[in-house]
Amino acid sequence: MTNRYFIFGAGYSGRAFGRLAAGEAQIDGTSRSEDKFDRLLKAGIEPYAFDGKTVADAVRLALTMTTHLVISAAPTEAGDPVLAVAREALLAETPRLRWVGYLSTVGVYGDHGGAWVDETSECRPVSRRSTLRVAAERDWIGFGHERGVPLAVLRLSGIYGPGRNAFVNLEKGTARRLVKPGQVFNRIHVADIAGALKHLSRSATGGIFNITDDEPAPPQDVIAYAAKRMGIEPPPEIPFETAQISPMARSFYGENKRVSNLAVKAAGYRFAFPNYHAALDAMWAADDWRGEGEADAASPMSA
Repeated sequence: MTNRYFIFGAGYSGRAFGRLAAGEAQIDGTSRSEDKFDRLLKAGIEPYAFDGKTVADAVRLALTMTTHLVISAAPTEAGDPVLAVAREALLAETPRLRWVGYLSTVGVYGDHGGAWVDETSECRPVSRRSTLRVAAERDWIGFGHERGVPLAVLRLSGIYGPGRNAFVNLEKGTARRLVKPGQVFNRIHVADIAGALKHLSRSATGGIFNITDDEPAPPQDVIAYAAKRMGIEPPPEIPFETAQISPMARSFYGENKRVSNLAVKAAGYRFAFPNYHAALDAMWAADDWRGEGEADAASPMSA
């Protein structure tokens, strides 16, 4: 049987997966705006409209042929937008479905004071958006049990890659070296999100997996390293306490943890970019760091 993927919310990560897997499988994906259909087509993804309110007949037809389902849509106060309107269709009209992947966030762990966390660690989310993620994870795990297919929850760290990285921020003049003593973050290159999705889906592996790099590091160090690669002076360090930043960015700094990726490695995945040094070096050498309109809405932690 030919694999056919359907991605609800084919944004930055979804398009990376499309480019990786399009030669081996049919990839369908949704966008809220038809203005973005061309971007999906360029990534090897057949575009469909999904507004979170109704399931179009074209989407229903594609789902009847779907073997692998990927969810990359943020939950709202009303719950998961896909389950809210498509749950019955996904339960009753997906005869070929063999695997589901839900893209979540390591934000579900909340603050652990800089300690290491893994998939068995307590989820104690700080922000409202992460609280909603915990609920959405639970709902999707329940769906997997009800549907009788393996379901993998992929908890992602701060996403970066072409078009979304410290080089871009330095070139734009928006990079800042905020310093909060003891603060570290994990990151994940978008290519490794795509690679982990491909690996887990091909083996129909279910469970919870942290998709994150090997090297939690202070964010100011990433900016300094990128500036060194560019041959420019890094921006000055700014104490976090006096920094003028958005409430969302400030909330990220309220969570401090080191995230382990041993579970996905035990499942057989090997990271293309195990740390930010390797990723920035590769993007600089390939001169692809600017990307091609790939940035979408970047996380404050995408540096």
